[in-house]
Amino acid sequence: MAFLLRHIARYAARKIASDPVAREQAARAARGVVKEARQIATDEDPAKAAGRAMRRAMNKLQGQ
Repeated sequence: MAFLLRHIARYAARKIASDPVAREQAARAARGVVKEARQIATDEDPAKAAGRAMRRAMNKLQGQ
């Protein structure tokens, strides 16, 4: 399983590195992840904050 994930990550990294539009999208996504991580780290209940962040991500993926 780790072998497959490593190949997918390597493919995505190559694709992002070669395309300026994809590079910008990846940078924007990384900033969003950092913002969520900072919010989780500063919350009183990190587990609950992580659950809310996961729910927001799932809703965003589903288009809700």
